[in-house]
Amino acid sequence: MLDDIDRRMVETLVEDARISLKELAQRVGLSSPSASERLKRLEERGVIRGFTVDVDPAALGYTLQAIVRIRPLPGKLHVVQDLIQQIPQFSECDKVTGDDCFVGRLHIRSIDELDTILDRIADKAETSSSIVKAQPVKRRLPPLL
Repeated sequence: MLDDIDRRMVETLVEDARISLKELAQRVGLSSPSASERLKRLEERGVIRGFTVDVDPAALGYTLQAIVRIRPLPGKLHVVQDLIQQIPQFSECDKVTGDDCFVGRLHIRSIDELDTILDRIADKAETSSSIVKAQPVKRRLPPLL
């Protein structure tokens, strides 16, 4: 569990991972050494896994996103999983329960690119894809209770 100061630290870092330690300490009402120690403990506990950059795929020419449900053919689960991991356009993929085994998010430049990627999987799995029109909820943290 997180106490109020830890929550405020995490929320502040989610907003701006590049914030200086001095500014972070000021925002949460601690000295820099105390903030540094708390930050270290949050990392050691695995609450904070890393600091990253948020890149807009559209700025790199990936103007389309597709959600793809993938159901491997019998005996092809591991082959399909390895293939998904090798295709760089998959920005994320979840192994799920239910009718499908995988649900992936692809960033693509065109429908032709989507077809080319799905063709690589077609002899190993059934797929169902949907083009993303909008993303009303961006990836976010669960409540920090």
